[in-house]
Amino acid sequence: MEGLTDKVVVITGASEGIGRALALAMAPLGCKLALSARNESRLRSLAHEVSSQGHEPLVFSADVTSRNQCEELIETCIEHFGRLDILINNAGLTMWSKFDDLIDLDILEQIMKVNYLGPAYLTHAALPELKKNQGQIVIVSSVAGLTGVPTHSGYSASKHAVIGFFDSLRIELAEDNVAVTTICPDFVTSEIHKRALDSQGQPVGLSLIKGAKVLTAEECAKMMVPVISSRGRLLITSMRGRVGRLLKLFAPCFIDNIARRAIASRY
Repeated sequence: MEGLTDKVVVITGASEGIGRALALAMAPLGCKLALSARNESRLRSLAHEVSSQGHEPLVFSADVTSRNQCEELIETCIEHFGRLDILINNAGLTMWSKFDDLIDLDILEQIMKVNYLGPAYLTHAALPELKKNQGQIVIVSSVAGLTGVPTHSGYSASKHAVIGFFDSLRIELAEDNVAVTTICPDFVTSEIHKRALDSQGQPVGLSLIKGAKVLTAEECAKMMVPVISSRGRLLITSMRGRVGRLLKLFAPCFIDNIARRAIASRY
């Protein structure tokens, strides 16, 4: 896709799941990638795969909850490649517990820091360069950012927050010709589910998601690339999500029941 050739792209949460799959999908298209996550060894493994398909990537280990590390990531990318064209805010954290079962309420703060404040920090640091290059911001939200999802209350709140934030930012940046692309995946097979926090703030350690219709990370990335390349506004990866977004306005109780059944069946 010509729209991505030689574009300098930062991908957070690149060590696993959607971020890793997206890096491997974009590398052959001629993108120059800056790969970031907390797990440096997994990033190095990914960098080896990426370099065999395209440009040598930049690896930068960072925690998106740290404003200083977010700023350092952006600064290092610009110093290394000489520019920044696309910022992909993909790093995420989820939970799997009913709210009234929560023992450690710090979970809510942790999730909000990773899913909302991290993208805000990164975007603030990147904006001067993105304005200069008429670049693009991509936020990986979720269908949970469009509706309520039981056992995911804190996660859903954080994803609602980023949708509201980036919808507002899109309007602010229209005159600067900076595109804002929101991605709302439905359930995706990913490490994020193994790291989902339980009621005590500990990773559940295994994926509770099952079902033949659950997207793989590679399938999700394949859907994302054309939307990013065309600077599209919104991608909702499932028909359930697209229909649900409309029905929520007219039949909210029906959508509540769909969400309840989906979690009960682990899909």
